[in-house]
Amino acid sequence: MKTIIITGASAGIGAAVAHLFLDRGWRVGLLARRREALEQVAGGNENAVILPCDVTDPASVEDAFDSFVDQAGRLDVLFNNAGMFGSAAPIDEISVEEWNLVRAVNLDGMFYCARAGFARMRAQNPQGGRIINNGSISAHVPREGSVTYTTTKHAITGLTKTLSLDGRAFDIACGQIDIGNARTELLEGIIAKNPDNPPPTMAVDDVAKAVLQMAELGPEANVQFMTIMATKMPYIGRG
Repeated sequence: MKTIIITGASAGIGAAVAHLFLDRGWRVGLLARRREALEQVAGGNENAVILPCDVTDPASVEDAFDSFVDQAGRLDVLFNNAGMFGSAAPIDEISVEEWNLVRAVNLDGMFYCARAGFARMRAQNPQGGRIINNGSISAHVPREGSVTYTTTKHAITGLTKTLSLDGRAFDIACGQIDIGNARTELLEGIIAKNPDNPPPTMAVDDVAKAVLQMAELGPEANVQFMTIMATKMPYIGRG
């Protein structure tokens, strides 16, 4: 049975990916802060492993990954997904406290989880695995008022590239999925603020299918970067 840890699994993209992988018979580690929300996502599935964890706490991350490997035997894939947006405002209206919070979740947390996943993939027998980082369209073309989110997502692209290089010696592949306007709870809030001019959106289930495609590749193949977005969103050209 293939195994995966999904961070940020309690809602949105993480929950959609978790449901699809459980439906496909994977052993799935559901990692997020709220146990109750994770239990709802698991829905009693015997292949779900509940991993309450704050990704900004490196000791908590290590404990969660140890717990999963103890139960599942190995880690084949990490979907490094947990993240937050923060306030939409120009940089001089962003407090240092908010910057530190968004950085801690989006960058520090993804570093801690990638570090934990890489270490276990390197040590297991047979060696190897796959890390899929959730980047963003903002890693290439940002929205206005997204300085904290955009800065961290550019950093994730650097993390992805470096892990791809460092993982080669250990059969650890790393790729990045950049997502634009999946209809999650976050986007519903944006739509509610612009009911007369809502942005183009796509089903979150389409994102889950894309992650599954990346995860199911054989060890000799890797999707380095995938962009999946709402067809009509203003990304290419002037929109």
